[in-house]
Amino acid sequence: MKHARDDYNARIQDAANEIPADEPVFLIRAQDKVGHLAVRGWAYMHRLNGGSDTAYSLAMAHADKMEAWPVKKCADVPPESIPFPSKP
Repeated sequence: MKHARDDYNARIQDAANEIPADEPVFLIRAQDKVGHLAVRGWAYMHRLNGGSDTAYSLAMAHADKMEAWPVKKCADVPPESIPFPSKP
């Protein structure tokens, strides 16, 4: 599995090897200020596209737990993951 952040590739693994090595994945942490909103957005889009009610309910329950997480911040990205210089 391939993460958007290079530093996650060595730390966050699929122990069962069910995800192909080159398949992009995206991790959203509970401490991300907008993480719960992103998960809710996914759940709504999943349902609108014919996805199961079970997956929708699981995602929404998980979003509730993420929203309740006590530590919040904007996502950080290590400098080596930035493909181009940031603008001031």
